[in-house]
Amino acid sequence: MRIFICDDEEEVRDWLKTKVQKFCPEAQVVCFGSGEELLAAGMQADLLFLDIKMPGMDGMELARRLRKKKEDMILIFVTGLEEYVFEAFDVHAFHYLVKPCPEEKFAEVLKSAVVQYQGLAEGGKVQEKPYILVKTGGVSTKVYKEQIIYAEVFNRKVILHKTDGDMEYYGRLSDLQNQLGEDFFRTHRAYLIHFPYVEKYNATTVFLEKGTALMAKKHYPEFVKQYLKYNQRKGNNGK
Repeated sequence: MRIFICDDEEEVRDWLKTKVQKFCPEAQVVCFGSGEELLAAGMQADLLFLDIKMPGMDGMELARRLRKKKEDMILIFVTGLEEYVFEAFDVHAFHYLVKPCPEEKFAEVLKSAVVQYQGLAEGGKVQEKPYILVKTGGVSTKVYKEQIIYAEVFNRKVILHKTDGDMEYYGRLSDLQNQLGEDFFRTHRAYLIHFPYVEKYNATTVFLEKGTALMAKKHYPEFVKQYLKYNQRKGNNGK
């Protein structure tokens, strides 16, 4: 497995290299101080740890260029810039770590990346389940869309009610709605529900497998319409 590290800070490169060699000793590790240097090398990575803010070509532009050459490259951003977390979706990032990254979190992400790589090596392209990245406490965590039952907003925090527990973070429900897609519906200004978990509903309330969500009466007709479309897409007869 060939792992590249691209960061303009030597101290960061050394830290990342040490951790990669600790948790993945069989890997070939190559470090680069800039995007231009990496491109000039003419080599391709199986896994790339990439900074965003670098002199000259930034990490996002480098990622776009590399993605065109190798679609199945596993890309992990390691950066001090939290605000680019959503742009990472555009270049199909596997994960987004914010500096300084705890060793335990780094090891967890690296292990997941190696599993992904092994799947690619054994049977061709692996289609990972759709997910979003949620930033809490300076760390971006991968949340699979299929695990989200519904979301609500309270005191400027978005609360994700998931099949394996709840998670909360500072954000806007409208931004979350844009990320999640057509299987989710905004029933109320404070609630966003996931169609697969709907058990029953009326003009004021949506009852889900875990919890309930308010229904704004003005949204009810469109909710019914979209829920029927969802069932048609999934080949369901409705509930």
